[in-house]
Amino acid sequence: MTPAVACIGLGGNLGDVARTLGDALAALDALPGSRLLRASRFYRTPAWGRRDQPDFLNAAALLETSLAPRELLAQLLAVEQRYGREREAGADGRWGPRTLDLDLLLYGEAAVDEPGLRVPHPHLHERAFALVPLAEIAPDARIPGHGRVGDVLDLLDAAGIEAIP
Repeated sequence: MTPAVACIGLGGNLGDVARTLGDALAALDALPGSRLLRASRFYRTPAWGRRDQPDFLNAAALLETSLAPRELLAQLLAVEQRYGREREAGADGRWGPRTLDLDLLLYGEAAVDEPGLRVPHPHLHERAFALVPLAEIAPDARIPGHGRVGDVLDLLDAAGIEAIP
């Protein structure tokens, strides 16, 4: 398979999140048939969805990979589990606190709509907490159906999102 560049969103708000995100970036670089091309800085972002929880740290990574989208997603979920991620069913668990969240945001310019896998991430164009770090490393990446990452971010309110020095 010809390698693709995948955009991965990273986040967490439980435990030593900066260390976990750093370790997760190393884990991405170690995935089969993959190498980390770039990673953004870490950003402190207000909780989204459920606001009764600590702020998140978020980042984005560009990963060159020969893994197909479904295989890549399986690898991302396995990395989450290694770092203590517990996925709770229902709306309460969906936006709740977590040690690590890895989202497959983009896979080249592919559009995938299968049970359990949607690329681009279905809410990417609405989420400044994902777009701010992604725009740092891939402002010209295209979100199918929405345009360039940088242009989409310009339409959103990014108040409260700050880079961690």
